[in-house]
Amino acid sequence: MTTAVTTSVTTTDRRVSARVRILLWLLLVMAVALVAVAMTTRSILLRDVDHRISQLLTQETREFANFVDQGVDPDTGDAFTEPRRLLEVFLQRQYSDPDEELLGLTRGTGGAPAVLRQPRDTTGAALHRDRDALARIFASPARSGTLDRPQGEVRWAKVAIQPAGDTPPGAFVVAFHAGHEQAIAAEAFRTQLAISGVALLMTTGIGWAVAGRILAPVRLVRRAAEQLTEQDLTRRIPVRGRDDIALLAETFNAMLDRLERAFAAQREFVDDAGHELRTPITIVRGHLELMGDDPAEQAETVRLVTDELDRMSRIVEDLLLLAKAERPDFVTPEPVQLGELTADVFVKARALGERDWVLDGVADRQAELDPQRITQAMVQLAQNAVQHTVPGQRIGIGSRAAGGRIELYVADTGPGVQAEDAAVIFERFRRGTARRGTRAGGGAGLGLSIVKAIAEGHRGRVELRTTEGGGATFVLVLEEDA
Repeated sequence: MTTAVTTSVTTTDRRVSARVRILLWLLLVMAVALVAVAMTTRSILLRDVDHRISQLLTQETREFANFVDQGVDPDTGDAFTEPRRLLEVFLQRQYSDPDEELLGLTRGTGGAPAVLRQPRDTTGAALHRDRDALARIFASPARSGTLDRPQGEVRWAKVAIQPAGDTPPGAFVVAFHAGHEQAIAAEAFRTQLAISGVALLMTTGIGWAVAGRILAPVRLVRRAAEQLTEQDLTRRIPVRGRDDIALLAETFNAMLDRLERAFAAQREFVDDAGHELRTPITIVRGHLELMGDDPAEQAETVRLVTDELDRMSRIVEDLLLLAKAERPDFVTPEPVQLGELTADVFVKARALGERDWVLDGVADRQAELDPQRITQAMVQLAQNAVQHTVPGQRIGIGSRAAGGRIELYVADTGPGVQAEDAAVIFERFRRGTARRGTRAGGGAGLGLSIVKAIAEGHRGRVELRTTEGGGATFVLVLEEDA
C-alpha cells in the first residue's frame, strides 16, 4: 500500500502544467525562427560581401585592361613597351580602398617576382610582404582566386602582361582582404543573436503572464472540481469574454447545474419517499402487531394492510415517474392530431365518475407531442376535478390553439382553489391549507406535480385559471415550436 501511494505522488509531481508546456513550445518555435532568421541574414550579408568584392576586382582589372590598350607613356608620348613602366604609371594614378592592394609584378632576378606597389602605409597583413604567395599568384594560370592566409582570407584577380620580344612578362594584381568585411557580417550576426536572446527573455515573461491569464479559467475549473462534493454543488466559474475559455467555463457551469439538479432530485426523492412511506409502514406494522385470533378482526386487518400497501405502491410509482422526469427521454414527441387526442382523453375521463362531462372544444391541427404523457396528464387533471366535484356537476375537457401556442384544459365547476393554495398545489406532497372539494381524496399530493413535470418535459407549463361561473381550470400551455 505504501509503495502504491509513493508511486502515485511521484507521478503527480512529474506532471508538467499546461502553462509550462505552452511556454516551452512557444520558446522552441521562436528560438528556431530567430536562429533561422539570423542564419539567413548572415548568409545574405556574406553573399553581399562576396558580390561587392567580385565587382571591385572586376572593375579594377577592367580599368587596367583599358589602360593597357589605350594608355601612353607620359615621358615619350608613345605606347608602353615595358611592363614595369606600364605598371608604374598606372599605379601612380590609382587610389585603392582601405582593404584593397594594387600590385604590379614583373620577372625579377632568380625567378622571384619584383613587386611594384603604391606608396601608402599598409598593415602587417599586406600581401606585398608575402613573397611566396605573390610567386604562386604570378605563376598561376588562373585569372582570379582566393588565398587562405593566417592573417585572413585574400581574394585576388590578375591581368597578365605579355610584351613582344625578349622583354620579361609582368602582371597586374588586385588583392582584397575580405577579413574586415566578413568581420562586419559576423558582428551583425552576433548582434542579431544577442537581440534574439533578449527577445526570447521578454517572450518568456510575456508568454508566462499571457498563458497564465488565458489558462486562469482552466485552473478555476480544476479547483472547483476538487472542491465539489455531493453536499456542495453550488460553486460556479466566473465567465469573462466570449472566447473558447469562456465557453469552457459556461459548459462546466452548465454541467454543474445539471449535477446539482440531479442530486437535488435524488435527495428530494429519498426525503419524500422516506416521509410518505413512513406513515403506511407504521400503520401496517401497528395493525399486524395488534391483530388477534378473531377471524373477523383478521379479515379487517388484512383489508386495511392491503389498502395501505396499495397506497404505498401508488406513491412509489409516482415518485419514480417524477424521478424519470429529469431524464432527456422522459417525453418522446411525435406528430399527433389534437382533435383525436382530445376525444380519446374525453372518452377515458368519462369513466372516472358520474359527472356532467362535456367535450368543450377541439383544436383541428397537428402538433409534436408525446400522446401517452399528455393523456396521462389530462386524465390526472380529470381525476383531480372528479375528487373536487359532486355527481352532476359539469367538467369540461378541450383543446385550442391561440397565439402560436396550444392549450389543453380541464375545467370544473367545483368550489375553486383558494388563493393561499394556488401557490403550492403543484409542489410535491402539497395539497394546500384547505381542501376545495366536498370529498376527501386519498392521494399523496403527487398528481399535480406529475402534470407539471409532463408540461415542463414538453418545454411548456401548467396554469391554474378560474372557470367562468366558478370553479377551477387547469391548462397545459405548450408552445407550437417546442
